Amino acid sequence: MPGMMLGGCASTPGSSARGLITIAQQGSFFVGGKKVVAPGNYDPTQDTACTDPGQTFWMDQMYVQYQIPENARKYPLILVHGGSGTGRVWETTPDGREGFQTLMLRRGFPVYIVDFPRRGRAGYPSFNGPFGTLAGTPVVANRTGQAGMQYAWSRWRFGPKYPEVFPVQQFPMQAVDSFLQHLVPTVSDNSEIISGALIALLDKIGPSVLVTHSQSGLFGWLAGARSPHVKGIVAYEPGFVFKQGEVPLPVPLFKGSQPSGTSVTPVEFAKLATVPLQVVYGDNIPKQPIPDLIADGRRAQVVTSVMFAEALNKQGGQASVLHLPDVGQYGNSHFMFSDLNNVQVADELSKFLAAKRLDVW
Repeated sequence: MPGMMLGGCASTPGSSARGLITIAQQGSFFVGGKKVVAPGNYDPTQDTACTDPGQTFWMDQMYVQYQIPENARKYPLILVHGGSGTGRVWETTPDGREGFQTLMLRRGFPVYIVDFPRRGRAGYPSFNGPFGTLAGTPVVANRTGQAGMQYAWSRWRFGPKYPEVFPVQQFPMQAVDSFLQHLVPTVSDNSEIISGALIALLDKIGPSVLVTHSQSGLFGWLAGARSPHVKGIVAYEPGFVFKQGEVPLPVPLFKGSQPSGTSVTPVEFAKLATVPLQVVYGDNIPKQPIPDLIADGRRAQVVTSVMFAEALNKQGGQASVLHLPDVGQYGNSHFMFSDLNNVQVADELSKFLAAKRLDVW
């Protein structure tokens, strides 16, 4: 199919055309955040270098880049990365194909990609030691939590264990080293700060659809529960929230158990029930408990997803769970939007948006 300029009409689902894209607006900005002051007194007579004491720093802001095509659809897509990553994960795939940023631009959607607070281009100031607390947590330098290769291999389902690969695998394994190079430290994450930054972004740009991944699923639910501007949510393999007092018991693992989710107020949960949402899973997820507790945790997450959707739908919600193998897409990793069949994964996103009338012009 030849490429189309979006000034005429957008590429349709199933298209991976590389023709021209007409961009009406693009740019970047920061939202949210606050100023903090390091302890001590700033004294420029003591050193020629930039020193911490007494200086004012910005922190907890969110970095946002955006592109808006000509003849854009009504609702922008906000693409939110997961743990150990940045917004870069939505851009070009590790092996050089078009990622969701470009695929959805071709389909006429304004696309906003974030680096959430304390991650990537939404930097975190480095101090020589503790300088206070945020939400009761001491803030210090060098708290990374970066994923290592062995953990990533199992958790993100490249294979049963490093360096083995699943027999049916859609991730572009020839570029796995390129993918692993993009990982960044997971520094001092705070759900209130990150969801608050998403809400600040929504306040700035207006009604939008959130597309979250993994760790950011929680932040998307919180934003959907608290902002009037969330018109839909598609969450790729997220964690979950439940009404206070109704959080299910932890899901048993092969050894131990995994918490089912985070609690929100009844008002917040009722608000989330008004938002059309879909949870999406890839392939190669265990069906029964297995000794690999990292992979087993994903199985437990699938169990929880059913309870999450049922709880919302009992309140009149519009929640569904999609397993890609059920629609003929096999071998998808945790990063299905980077996999070899990411065009078909994008088609499922387009189908959901169309069904919920979130793709209107």
